[in-house]
Amino acid sequence: MDINLKGRNFLTLKDFTPDEIEYLVTLAADVKDKKKKKIPVNHYQGKNIALVFEKTSTRTRCSFEVAAHDMGMGVTYLDSLGSQIGNKESIADTARVLGSMYDGIEYRGYGQEIVEELAKYAGVPVWNGLTNEFHPTQMLADLLTIYEYLGRVKGVKLTYMGDARYNMGNSLMVLCSKMGMEFTACTSKDYFPDAGLVELCNGYAKESEGSITLTEDVKSGTKDADVIYTDVWVSMGEPDEVWAERIEKLLPYQVNKKVMDNAKDNAIFMHCLPAFHNFKTKIGMQVYEKFGIEELEVTDEVFESPQSVVFDEAENRMHTIKAVMMSTLGE
Repeated sequence: MDINLKGRNFLTLKDFTPDEIEYLVTLAADVKDKKKKKIPVNHYQGKNIALVFEKTSTRTRCSFEVAAHDMGMGVTYLDSLGSQIGNKESIADTARVLGSMYDGIEYRGYGQEIVEELAKYAGVPVWNGLTNEFHPTQMLADLLTIYEYLGRVKGVKLTYMGDARYNMGNSLMVLCSKMGMEFTACTSKDYFPDAGLVELCNGYAKESEGSITLTEDVKSGTKDADVIYTDVWVSMGEPDEVWAERIEKLLPYQVNKKVMDNAKDNAIFMHCLPAFHNFKTKIGMQVYEKFGIEELEVTDEVFESPQSVVFDEAENRMHTIKAVMMSTLGE
């Protein structure tokens, strides 16, 4: 496949063709195989990357740091207290400073406009580790995981349950519509994705022979699905007051055994993590004490079942991030 992504930013999959997305996933599978066989891919000595995290993360930080170290690169981690971005220094100025010192910049934080502005001024590749609107590195990990478990992507029916208005719902809809998959957002109509993005993705789906479906009906929305996907109901940075409303409207869309039984026999369960599948976390306990609910977006029975591939999915973040850095930095 004759694909050259050197110098490109990785901000949203809207910017990439199906062939380019396929190339990145194929490259990720290759570097994953090499890591398992202990074949080094470490010819990036002398390169350095900056990780700008306005929102904390376990998987994104670890994925970028381990991937960079495996490849021989230096890494600087900047959290919200370790950088003046948007505070004492404008985003454009921060971008130019970091771009003069680093070969690539990762950003994880709030509005998509921030990572877009970083990319405009940095002069080096900028990678989106998550914004409110999009989570493209997660999408590559998800696609690699689907290939590994189902052996195909074209025609795969993926049902996303929960709040489909933000980064995960948006990004999965973009991914599926680009790759010829059948995407279903199964949720309350209050949580359907933005109409403008739906229209755009319908255009992608027409070209790829995929489809977009929005439904409030759990039975039809999950019927014969290959993948059942969900995410937390309240995102980082949202106020505690939204819990009551989300629980009331989204509890009917919890992923449980009945949902999985309605999907195909070989259906897999996916979640970008962290997941509230019990009350063994601080937030989970708070929700339990206030609302008396032990499990939120997914039951522990499903989360711990053989159909759950969430930890393979999490590992694949590292391999796909390697692919993104290798392809955009070049040899």
